Amino acid sequence: MLTADEIAFYRENGYLMVEDAVNAEQLERLREITYGLIEKSRAVTESDAVYDLDEGHSAERPRLTRIKLPHKQDPYYWEVLKNSRMTGVLTDLLGPDTMIQTSKLNTKAPGGGAAVEWHQDWAFYPHTNDDMLAFGLMLEDVDEANGPLQVIPGTHKGPVLSHHAAETGLFCGAVDPEDPMFDLEKAVTLTGKAGAMTVHHVRTLHGSAPNLSDRNRLILFYECRAADAWPLVGSGSYAKLLASGDTRALWEHFEASMITGEITAEPRAEAVPMRLPLPPAPDAGSIFKTQKTGGARSAFTPRAVAGT
Repeated sequence: MLTADEIAFYRENGYLMVEDAVNAEQLERLREITYGLIEKSRAVTESDAVYDLDEGHSAERPRLTRIKLPHKQDPYYWEVLKNSRMTGVLTDLLGPDTMIQTSKLNTKAPGGGAAVEWHQDWAFYPHTNDDMLAFGLMLEDVDEANGPLQVIPGTHKGPVLSHHAAETGLFCGAVDPEDPMFDLEKAVTLTGKAGAMTVHHVRTLHGSAPNLSDRNRLILFYECRAADAWPLVGSGSYAKLLASGDTRALWEHFEASMITGEITAEPRAEAVPMRLPLPPAPDAGSIFKTQKTGGARSAFTPRAVAGT
């Protein structure tokens, strides 16, 4: 599926662009379902298990930051992950046995849709090894005006930066713009046509600015891992299953998370850097709420970017 050069580029830089990750029919169906979910959000007045609402959301003008767990909201999101070009890219990079960690559909609304501050996904959920990545499937064209994903190449080989607020010590899900190891000048902006897909390693620093255009920026994210990468801490769903004492339910959860290949009860442990996402922010319901209530400082303000 991927060429040797593409795989080598990903290994070296921690990111990749893949064109035409789904076919035209799959893309059209995904867009139809997504806009249907946005339409249903008109009846929602506060964030819930399906929707994260953006400021100014109303029945007349729906504004969302995210549709949560889309592969749980409609089975087609799951079907496409298992039966498209994405599936081949996944096994090329992670091997034959793969699982889904989580999914989300970031729906940045036009005219100021919320930024995602710079972070490493690994900071949220360390595992026994870091053979983990995220796909970002573009459901509409993405350009520099509507808040594209940005990455800093090579950071997947470096340390896990602090994602804790200096003032409170709480996990805020974002790096401090003044961290001496955060070099924004090296950032690469990933734009593309609908149907293209970004790939970034779980330790790659990334973020995205507000959507300042008059168009939606719809990106469907699948966060995936090798089946022998087992979670340590950071996922509320695992914690709830463990707290219930129903270990069979936990195992069934992992079985249902398989994308390709076979599940394993033998974790592969690697010497990888990690920090625990504790103590948590007051509201850890989404990255947006974690960053807001945890006290994250923005790298998307003129002051932070200028470093003054």
